[in-house]
Amino acid sequence: MQGYRMCTNCVMDTTDSRITFDSDGVCDHCINFYKNIKPYWHPDERGRAELEAIAEQIRKSGKGRDFDCLLGLSGGLDSSYMLHIAVKELGLRPLVVHVDGGWDSEVAVHNIEVMVNKLGVDLFTEVIDWEEMRDLQLAFFKAGVPHLDIPQDHAFIAVLYNYALRYDVKYILNGGNFWNECVRNPMEWVYYGTDVAQIKDIHRRFGSKPLKKYPLSPVLRHQFYLRYIKGIKVVKPLNYVRYIQKDAVRLLSETYGWKEYGEKHYESRFTKFYESYWLPVRFGYDLRKVKYSSLILTGQMTREEALERLKVPPYDPETIDNEFKYIATKLNITEEELWSYMNAPKKTYKDYKNQEWMFILGGRALRAIGAERLIKR
Repeated sequence: MQGYRMCTNCVMDTTDSRITFDSDGVCDHCINFYKNIKPYWHPDERGRAELEAIAEQIRKSGKGRDFDCLLGLSGGLDSSYMLHIAVKELGLRPLVVHVDGGWDSEVAVHNIEVMVNKLGVDLFTEVIDWEEMRDLQLAFFKAGVPHLDIPQDHAFIAVLYNYALRYDVKYILNGGNFWNECVRNPMEWVYYGTDVAQIKDIHRRFGSKPLKKYPLSPVLRHQFYLRYIKGIKVVKPLNYVRYIQKDAVRLLSETYGWKEYGEKHYESRFTKFYESYWLPVRFGYDLRKVKYSSLILTGQMTREEALERLKVPPYDPETIDNEFKYIATKLNITEEELWSYMNAPKKTYKDYKNQEWMFILGGRALRAIGAERLIKR
């Protein structure tokens, strides 16, 4: 078993148990970026021209309809900046959907409000049944797995596809991008959010309420049936433009009164707790390494700056006790019960039913046709 080691080019290390290094100490995450992403990625005039052509197709598909595309808005940076581009730069008419899973921060609510109001777009908010969401999230705590955010992630995806079907919208704008996601989360850290077999198995074992209202969307439904039978396409606009995070923050703040909220995904109170405290303290997984490595590879951060930031804990030691109490209270359990999950035996996605084989085969098929460039998981 290899000892601790960190990449000489980014800040990914052997806390990713599957990481490998070349003779120069460069990790396979970096090699994957240089070999499989960078040569095919053109966030310049070429990319802008491609995006304009796609936007023209979107506008044509929406003629005579109230909306020509659909966009999920969390209040975070990616989705907010994507909405700005869609409306202000591409002239699209998106149906904006917010999925309220019960964990919105005040900053997220503010950002959604200012963006929607100043852009004059229609907002549809889907509120997930809290009792079912709470029960499902508790089931994941009890299961002992690291990927506690799947109940939120899956609901978000399922609701977007449901709205696309309901309003017969053929294009979904997705905030995924290479700029801050060219390094993927290791599988053992963050598992696939659309593995319904795993969600159902964990809920069957540890849940207490039937999931009657919680939205479920099996991977074959939205990756095959909805895309290839119903013709719903997913477009990632941020991959076609120059998306420098600090510049995007400045633009959104000055134009809309948008507010920063810390690290990626911290617009959700639960995600902030889970990523900044639960994952690194219980499992030793610091998701900042993934984000910072992506920023290093895309020229938005130096490795030295990343190393300095990583010296500071991802959570605030002065406020974490209150955050811990908030999460326990929100889940309607005692702090003692929440602590018991922190100290319980650690499990992985492999300890429960899963469809990993299906995702692997699907990824290979997409890469074979050039539709997918992110290979490392």
